[in-house]
Amino acid sequence: MLLQLISVLGALMVLSAYGLLQSGVWSELHTGYLAFNIIGSLLLAVVAIEDQRVGFIFLEFAWAALGLIGVARAVKARRTAG
Repeated sequence: MLLQLISVLGALMVLSAYGLLQSGVWSELHTGYLAFNIIGSLLLAVVAIEDQRVGFIFLEFAWAALGLIGVARAVKARRTAG
């Protein structure tokens, strides 16, 4: 039951981030967008590891890594703007 709750929370975070990006509320370098993507994908990775789903483990860690690249871009953009 706990894993189901974790997976739903993770999926809601990733989908919410994408929805807010698509609706123009957040940009691709918005802190909330990046945080929701990284945390949501890591929650889903926990479930994938528990279920031993190698493809999903790869997907979720890759998604989190891409989010971290976004964080690096956001930090760089803020430094050059300030």
